[in-house]
Amino acid sequence: MRLGRVVATYGRHYEVQEQRAGVLLPEATALFQCVRRGKRHDVACGDEVEFADGATGQGVIETVLPRRNLLYRADGQREKMLASNLDLVLVVLAPEPTPSEALLSHALVAAQSAGIEARIILNKQDLAQVGALSQALNYYHLLGYSVLEISALNNPEALRAQVAGRVCLLVGQSGMGKSTLVNALVPQARAHTNRISQALDSGRHTTTFTRYYPLEQAHPDSGGGLIDSPGLQAFGLSYLRPEQIVHAFPEFERLLGQCRFANCRHLTEPGCAFRGWSEGHPQRQARLGYLVQLQAASTARRHF
Repeated sequence: MRLGRVVATYGRHYEVQEQRAGVLLPEATALFQCVRRGKRHDVACGDEVEFADGATGQGVIETVLPRRNLLYRADGQREKMLASNLDLVLVVLAPEPTPSEALLSHALVAAQSAGIEARIILNKQDLAQVGALSQALNYYHLLGYSVLEISALNNPEALRAQVAGRVCLLVGQSGMGKSTLVNALVPQARAHTNRISQALDSGRHTTTFTRYYPLEQAHPDSGGGLIDSPGLQAFGLSYLRPEQIVHAFPEFERLLGQCRFANCRHLTEPGCAFRGWSEGHPQRQARLGYLVQLQAASTARRHF
């Protein structure tokens, strides 16, 4: 039995890189194309696993070892595991295409609920429209989230110090520059992407699978890794309970217990502290809308 880390997931197939004492072995001899024993769907990129090797370069995942954490999304009955054993979630935004504040809020809630630190990356600093988006993100900075403004094409090095020695997941909409960031920090990543794309005949122009890139490939002393994920259009969190959701909104968590009614839904009830605090502030109102939406979806699932 071998020990390894799942470094790519695509469908029911997984690429596992053997490791010893927590260190990945050289790819030339340590990469295995694996399937899961029993065809189960319980493997995420970043998982540490025990696997049995079979034919040359092939293997079967026997056991998924206990995780430190797991980031995933769920909408109704559908669940999608994004990555596990993370130190940091980086939510990547850019002025183009138009960013979704709902997706940003939901991703931050998911990270906080999983006990994972989250930061916001504002990419494409070379675009003229970046100023308005930067100003809008001041609200999140005041909430305590770190906002790093960079250009993946011109100054990606500003990100390197923040990810060194840490396992980091990049999430965001398609076109925000996640893969460009990975290629800038880990130049060998492009070769990985091309190799898997040729094998699957997919992902030639955008990420269609989740992939872990060891940072030491580019800088031996850095450690850690970057996980690139497919572009998201939505981030469902129906698996969270309503009380878990509100605790992941820092500005509303402090208002708990201040509404007139203990079972206030923050919709039309009189004496709602949440609505009173948000009134006249568009960004606060938008965030309250996301909170109410997520709590309603969670409640509906539990009553189904």
